[in-house]
Amino acid sequence: MNSKVFHIRPLEKSDWDWATAVLNDYSGSTTMVILGRVYNLGKMPGFVATYEDRPAGLITYSVEGEKCEVTSMNSLAEGVGIGSALVKALRNVAAKAGCRRIRAITTNDNTAALRFWQKRGFSMVAVYPNSIEQSRKLKPEISLFGDDGIPIRDEIELELIL
Repeated sequence: MNSKVFHIRPLEKSDWDWATAVLNDYSGSTTMVILGRVYNLGKMPGFVATYEDRPAGLITYSVEGEKCEVTSMNSLAEGVGIGSALVKALRNVAAKAGCRRIRAITTNDNTAALRFWQKRGFSMVAVYPNSIEQSRKLKPEISLFGDDGIPIRDEIELELIL
């Protein structure tokens, strides 16, 4: 996939069958629990990356006051710039909305996400030990083990100051 031929556009209702399938595949449902808060991703704004008129990436978010929260991020092709372009679109929307920071939360097992966010200027600002225990009460399908067999226990907060 050539990074010069994909496009970023706002998430539309017509995208939701595809987005639902992606979210179910990556996260087990369209419900995301972040630090004990439940998000229905079907009601979140976002952006879609398309390649040859087919969806290839998705980011959803929430804006509250001066904070923009990433609620989901998925790229169907790694290493070609889709994730970076989605983050750039989010930065633009967050800045226009008056946000002072963008926050992304991931779990301790997701070393790929930790690498991704830090390469894009995000800094780790907090670790929430054993927070996933509470999240499993709200979303029981959260696995006990994640990437590389690492037990999923903690949430890690990363932020980008705008």
